[in-house]
Amino acid sequence: MTIRQAQTEDIPQIQIIRNAVKENRLSDPGLVTDADCAHFIQERGKGWVCEEDGRMAGFAIADLLEHNIWALFVHPDFEHRGVGQLLHHTMMNWYFTQTSQMVWLGTAPGTRAAAFYKKAGWKENGTNGKNEIRFEMTATDWLQQCLKKK
Repeated sequence: MTIRQAQTEDIPQIQIIRNAVKENRLSDPGLVTDADCAHFIQERGKGWVCEEDGRMAGFAIADLLEHNIWALFVHPDFEHRGVGQLLHHTMMNWYFTQTSQMVWLGTAPGTRAAAFYKKAGWKENGTNGKNEIRFEMTATDWLQQCLKKK
């Protein structure tokens, strides 16, 4: 598996992955446009893609303006191979080299994503107003998670 920075040319495949996931599906795929993706990976933050055997396995996007994780998705064909962990680690390391500001994300309760973030050391802090759990991570919490893995 290889990780590289996401480019605008990756957006069609990013959209395929975003709409192929089993959980956290958009009720209307048009809610996240190609222009939205481009805006987040070019202006608001940074994105990464994970490739395996010439196929895009997943992607992640961090937003420095709102200090949140905008997306982290793995194609169902690549689940349980460590793609999510690799993308998460890459994204979080980059994020905390850019700022020491706490980062947050929202995800539906009772999902595999919620369990993933809990295991990765994110702390629940209420809801984000969309019936999603609000998770938060500080730079100190991230450093502690990295030290645990060594």
